[in-house]
Amino acid sequence: MTAAVSIRAPAPAVTERSPFVRLGAVGKTFANGVEALRGVDLDIRRGEFLSLLGPSGCGKSTILRLLAGLTGPSRGSIDWISTNHDLGFVFQEPTLTPWANVFDNVWLPLRLAGVSKASARPRVEEMLAKVGLAGFERAYPRQLSGGMKMRVSIARALVTRPAVLLMDEPFAALDEITRMRLNDDLVALKCELDATVVFVTHSVFESVYLSDRIVVMAPRPGRVVAEVHVPHPSPRDEEFRLGAGYAGICRETSLALHNAMGVVAVSGGIATA
Repeated sequence: MTAAVSIRAPAPAVTERSPFVRLGAVGKTFANGVEALRGVDLDIRRGEFLSLLGPSGCGKSTILRLLAGLTGPSRGSIDWISTNHDLGFVFQEPTLTPWANVFDNVWLPLRLAGVSKASARPRVEEMLAKVGLAGFERAYPRQLSGGMKMRVSIARALVTRPAVLLMDEPFAALDEITRMRLNDDLVALKCELDATVVFVTHSVFESVYLSDRIVVMAPRPGRVVAEVHVPHPSPRDEEFRLGAGYAGICRETSLALHNAMGVVAVSGGIATA
């Protein structure tokens, strides 16, 4: 018998400290029988930067796709408590249209929403300026570095001013210096735009630098096994990155991740790490 699944309509009222969206006992099993998630209970709060941290195969990206409505849960419920849950999604790869210039790539979601190029121009140019790409409107993806392509992807995700920004390891393929610069820019953007961010990463250091809260997940089937809070105000800077507080939270997070990797799941009488 298949358990009932519900995705409920949003409630009308929400306070600043209330959950923005709530996952209740969410499970996901794919058609090939792989159980990606089991019993995930998670509140995502309005305006927070939440990182999902864990090894490959623990269901982090699956949670993003559930939030985006790209797939549905096999069990449990996803409750949108806020009436405004417009989404922006930044994937692991920039996924830019190679035959379109930077302006047209960022304009795309507005174009699909029926906004003319002329009407969209101020918003597109504003967002490109925010990600440090003012003056690159006519450039094509082939003319950009990897970091610049990712900035275009972020601008495209933010041009609709979404309430929630979902980011699936967007900086994983970049060199360390570019990654740190984009981390700085993302923290500043998040503060300026006041969006709720759910960020998938394998990096302890990145998660601590960016996040208000880190959810640590165990390997398949994905489960939440720990939470780490980062009680330092944003925006953050190099002083925070080099400070004792940052180092201490990195140690705490590393230990939580190490413990998650050692979680043993017993299925059918066979123990697997």
